Amino acid sequence: MRALIVSGIWPPDVGGPASHAPEAAAELRARGHEVAVLTTAWERPAPQPYPVHWVSRRLPPGVRHLAVAARVARLSARADVVYATSMVGRSAFAARAPLVVKVAGDPAFERARRRGLYDGALADFQTARVALPVRLLQLWRTLTLRRARRLLTPSAFLRDIVLGWGIDPARVSVLPNPSPPPRALPPRDELRRSLGVDGRVLAFAGRLTAAKALDVAFAAVEQVDGVTLLVAGDGELRSELERRAGPRIRFLGPLPRDRVGEVLAAADAVLLSSTWENFPHVLVEALAVGTPALATRVGGVPEVLRDGENGLLVPAGDVDALAAAIRRFFADRELRDRLRANAARSVADYAPERVFALLEDVLLRTLPA
Repeated sequence: MRALIVSGIWPPDVGGPASHAPEAAAELRARGHEVAVLTTAWERPAPQPYPVHWVSRRLPPGVRHLAVAARVARLSARADVVYATSMVGRSAFAARAPLVVKVAGDPAFERARRRGLYDGALADFQTARVALPVRLLQLWRTLTLRRARRLLTPSAFLRDIVLGWGIDPARVSVLPNPSPPPRALPPRDELRRSLGVDGRVLAFAGRLTAAKALDVAFAAVEQVDGVTLLVAGDGELRSELERRAGPRIRFLGPLPRDRVGEVLAAADAVLLSSTWENFPHVLVEALAVGTPALATRVGGVPEVLRDGENGLLVPAGDVDALAAAIRRFFADRELRDRLRANAARSVADYAPERVFALLEDVLLRTLPA
């Protein structure tokens, strides 16, 4: 099989697609398939054992979009299947091979929020009465996704939303995000020394966006004495959040994925205060290294995090409830030990070899007969 993987971001970028696309490329290649990648970047991506084609982000947006579509058309002519983890619209109309799309969210919802056209929750957005510009975004989203042969969602929560767009259920499957490959980590005490922290430590890793509601996390942490929050990542709200943060909030900036894993392993728990989530990578990554999570009960989070088993769940947007969960976690040693003991085995089904075997099967079954 010759597969073209399309991803809008790529290392050193941070975020789910920047982790998933390289892993998918490496796994498919290891399984004997021919792989090529198309992405956008500020500078030439680092060399890989497979071709990584790129379009410069320095181009004006319209020119960049046309350049991506042209590259998709040219590269897909030599492929048996196209796997798009983002840049779906350009891939949907330009791909010259069967298209499989990883749906990580509702692009109409995300664009409407970025443009200030909608400020509600993802689930409510699906049935809300919205203005014409938002309806056009929804129409474009649905038209592009209907052109794909198969759609993959990381959670059952998102699959149900996608089916609400009128997509044939037979074309939509759940493919969870994989846990990181197992690797030996230094002892927690050593990791903490390298980060310059001790005592009670929480961690967040991901894009610094409105959906993550880090202002809620900061306010909750500030209600609990003696707790430090490490924040790894970058995003459009970084400057605003740095101004808002108190002295016990430490920003680490964007980090390589291995270092993110070390930050998660060094923490007592991961803190996730999102107003909406699909299936956050950081949750699986944290649990895989034995770190439980304190998170909001939104989207696909409860499919991974079970309250009282491998973490604690609270309502979204409730600072007091999140602060209470932090206090409870640190006050109850038996609870902490139980959550930590259950963490790694709770994500055994998300092992990379299992997840990428499922992806390979979907791609092979999409090939023309």
